[in-house]
Amino acid sequence: MDERPLLIVDLEATCWENRVTPEGEPQSIHNMEIIEFGCVLATRAGETLDSKSFLVRPTKNPKLSEFCTALTSISQSMVETAPPYSEACEMLDAWLGQPHENFIWCSWGNYDRLHIRAAGQEYGTAPTFTHCPHLNLKRIWRRTTGQKRKNGMIHALAFHGLTIEGHHHRGVDDARNMARLLPFMDWSLEAELLTQPDIKRLKGCVTSDRVISNEEMDLAIREKAGRVSE
Repeated sequence: MDERPLLIVDLEATCWENRVTPEGEPQSIHNMEIIEFGCVLATRAGETLDSKSFLVRPTKNPKLSEFCTALTSISQSMVETAPPYSEACEMLDAWLGQPHENFIWCSWGNYDRLHIRAAGQEYGTAPTFTHCPHLNLKRIWRRTTGQKRKNGMIHALAFHGLTIEGHHHRGVDDARNMARLLPFMDWSLEAELLTQPDIKRLKGCVTSDRVISNEEMDLAIREKAGRVSE
């Protein structure tokens, strides 16, 4: 088993009850703003090496909804003192350092990957780890266990006799719980299931090879909604 650490990322974002913005628009990754990068460095054996929460100050809808605060435990005062998106990315990069060769990052599902890509398209910057391959932990867990329906993180923990630790839907806590599931993965599937990066750095800017399709956006939001319902 590869002993080099991997990065687990879990995002939290602005959200509203009934998935409708204050402007009356359907909630999507193009109007939800990232308010937390929950990050954990861990081994594939499940040992947590380091963890950190990077909060982000939203600008489109700077006031968090009561629903969002109750869901994530992130308060209005916490985001008001947080840096904007670009500065938060720089702080995350400084914490992570230069990724080693063959470094990968992970999340539970594709929502986090797609939302970071959308933010990169909007702000012209993204954390350095987005230039590395991504592993969908939900997918490798499903392939390992054969579980196709109940495959949310809470269900995965329960499948292995574990319960949630910390606050569910707080990014850094969820990332720590994902690390607890790593020992149960069949890591021989890793190379087959990796998604190669499509965000690239050009002269100090971040671009993507393509714009996120409406289908991908809808899928990401349905996935996020499923996570909220757990």
